[in-house]
Amino acid sequence: MQRLVFGLALGLVSALVLAAEPTAAQIWPQRPVRFIVTLGAGSGVDIGTRLIADRLARRWGQPVVVENRPGGDGLVAISAFVGANDDHVLLAAPSGSFTAHPFIYKHVPYKAEDIVPIARVSNTIVVVAVPAALEVKSLGDLVARARAEPGKLNWAGTTGSNEFMFAAFLKNAALSMSKVPYRNLVEAANDLATGRIDINVTAFAIVRPQIDAGKVKLLAVTNSARSSVLPDVPTVAQAGYPQLTLDGLVGFFGPPTMPDRVRAAIAGDVHEAMDAAVEERLNLTGQIPNFGGPAAFAAEIDQQRARIARAAKDLGIEPTE
Repeated sequence: MQRLVFGLALGLVSALVLAAEPTAAQIWPQRPVRFIVTLGAGSGVDIGTRLIADRLARRWGQPVVVENRPGGDGLVAISAFVGANDDHVLLAAPSGSFTAHPFIYKHVPYKAEDIVPIARVSNTIVVVAVPAALEVKSLGDLVARARAEPGKLNWAGTTGSNEFMFAAFLKNAALSMSKVPYRNLVEAANDLATGRIDINVTAFAIVRPQIDAGKVKLLAVTNSARSSVLPDVPTVAQAGYPQLTLDGLVGFFGPPTMPDRVRAAIAGDVHEAMDAAVEERLNLTGQIPNFGGPAAFAAEIDQQRARIARAAKDLGIEPTE
């Protein structure tokens, strides 16, 4: 009898201790949370972040504010995020906002370890687009034409990751094309529609109006998998050019001071927030819903950094010290 009473007492004490131990979800957030977005209002990343933030606010019982800080190839938002040094200030961004920075800028005002992956939300659909009037039907046709007419075609790309990958591809394939720089990606899409540029490697969402108007056609997506939004458009790998494969990873990041258990808890909450309505809206904004936890997201970003580093090396570009 004494043993039974002792066992029951021990079990009760253990239960009370476990109940008293706070979980990551219980200790965070303790106050309002702020998401800093590298892109402007109305972008796919912005829309997805706001939808998820609304659900997280209800789940966390704290206000979740979304703040757009576009500009400077992502540096404006990233500087604000790093400068805050606050585990209640998170970054919402595509990985392309920062993975190429060491090869673009002589001095990068942050360290790679300042941006710690929490959760992957989606993959941006990135396309290889040409004017509808250009007489090519596939990526193979485009390469053949560029080889037959060296220096005649020109191209534009999104600043950073995809731009590096396409430029390295051209160099390794010994294709001569002139690059046309743009600060405004919408302007590039408009010029593509009128035939002022011949190739644009950009987000599907940016060229979608011109596609719908019949002025632009798609040859391939750079994503590793086809999108249900564009089921008839092959991936670059399926088109025979796997070296152009690059996924536009989009997700949330925290500071290095954030404990792993808190990151894991936030990722779990993000996963729960990505309901059918959110996924449908992401598809409509040119993104493939693709949740991933901290480890998977970090591994993909490391792989992307390595691929961009190889492309930069092929282009003779050294990383920032």
